[in-house]
Amino acid sequence: MTAPRTRRAAFAISGSLLLAAGLVACGGGSGSKTGSGNPTSNCADYSKYGSLKGKKVTIYTGIVTPEDKPHKDSYKPFEDCTGATINYEGDKSFEAQVLVRAQAGNPPDLAIVPQPGLVKQLVATGKAKPAPPETVANVDKFWSKDWKAYGTVNGTFYAAPLGASLKSLVWYSPKEFKDKGYTVPTTLDELKTLSDKIAATGKKPWCAGIASGDATGWPVTDWMEDFMLRLSGPDEYDKWVNHKIAFNSPEPTAALDAVGQYLKNPKYVNGGLGNVKSIASTTFQDGGLPILEGNCSLHRQASFYAANFPKGTNVAEDGDVFAFYLPGKDTTSKPALGGGEFILAFSSRPEVKAFQTYLSSDTWANNKAAASPAGGWVSANTGLDANKLSSPIDKLAQSVLADPKAVFRFDGSDQMPAAVGSDSFWKQATNWITGQSTKDTVDKIEASWPK
Repeated sequence: MTAPRTRRAAFAISGSLLLAAGLVACGGGSGSKTGSGNPTSNCADYSKYGSLKGKKVTIYTGIVTPEDKPHKDSYKPFEDCTGATINYEGDKSFEAQVLVRAQAGNPPDLAIVPQPGLVKQLVATGKAKPAPPETVANVDKFWSKDWKAYGTVNGTFYAAPLGASLKSLVWYSPKEFKDKGYTVPTTLDELKTLSDKIAATGKKPWCAGIASGDATGWPVTDWMEDFMLRLSGPDEYDKWVNHKIAFNSPEPTAALDAVGQYLKNPKYVNGGLGNVKSIASTTFQDGGLPILEGNCSLHRQASFYAANFPKGTNVAEDGDVFAFYLPGKDTTSKPALGGGEFILAFSSRPEVKAFQTYLSSDTWANNKAAASPAGGWVSANTGLDANKLSSPIDKLAQSVLADPKAVFRFDGSDQMPAAVGSDSFWKQATNWITGQSTKDTVDKIEASWPK
């Protein structure tokens, strides 16, 4: 599961996201500047959009204060160079309200949509507009076919990708690995061998937490999705997510059993926190903290988890804590599980098409990175200059997402019907952690699938 926007905002990396007032100097085509004084672009980059003086574009999103500031700052070059005004509206109730507004015939010009399933629902209202050719050209140039497919509904492309998050990561202590002579695993077999090696010292290698209020259980869904993608491949993953194979068929059953080799193994968990059942009562925010205390060695969680370590923690390859890519079955495959956002239009006015196209460009991706000096934002846009990313974990995530060998798949529970993806899957995953069998778990989730 991609943590709900209202929850994710609470632990997204934030900080002083301030650009200098001279982010863009457009007069006479002079170069724009970031807060660090590095040139990013000039108004020649925006001439293709023409003069939009006096035109206004509304954009509606669930990204609220303080995470909204780098978004607004990244729009300034477009506004200053074209003359357009971008009216930004952040709303914690976005996911429900955007549907209400679309159905009522009062949608915004553009919406930042956090799930492919919601894109499909909005297209189904009949109010969404197909992406203009210029946006399509950007997506074909800078994004993989996997990403483009998530913005496509019934063969028509609507929504260009924006930001991304990488879930396929394992957090660890670089110092411990150096001191103990451990090496970062490059296959699932090596990950299992490393876990056994650590357990043989008497230490619990893994720590985890899945408590998250009404959403308790969602971290297990991410584990299962990662293993489904690795053990059965992207095609079977897609069939599972779209219920073309049953939830309790052999492939997903095997994936959950594979997760159980880690999360339900008393020799492996729950380092520094308790026994296997303690995973259910430990918050996901606290699940990886025992790494810093030396009480566990490994914690599987997404790139956003960097924000959960205490202030002053050095998150870097040679720091207090870092992460490595959760490997595939072999070194030739690179499955990547993650989340992301998409820009969907409800208007075909020229200024809306122009801003929509800007947001799909490499220019915007680099402006957004420059507007996020505290880190916490990456994109799978291949035109993004990784040197503009300030955070080592962001650079790691971007390197995986942009790898030509990477096979990206969006969070599965976010694409499943709500009765499953944000209800039975969470609840039964929690029951599974506290003792329910794999068979009972997958059978009950399958029974909950809407007929």
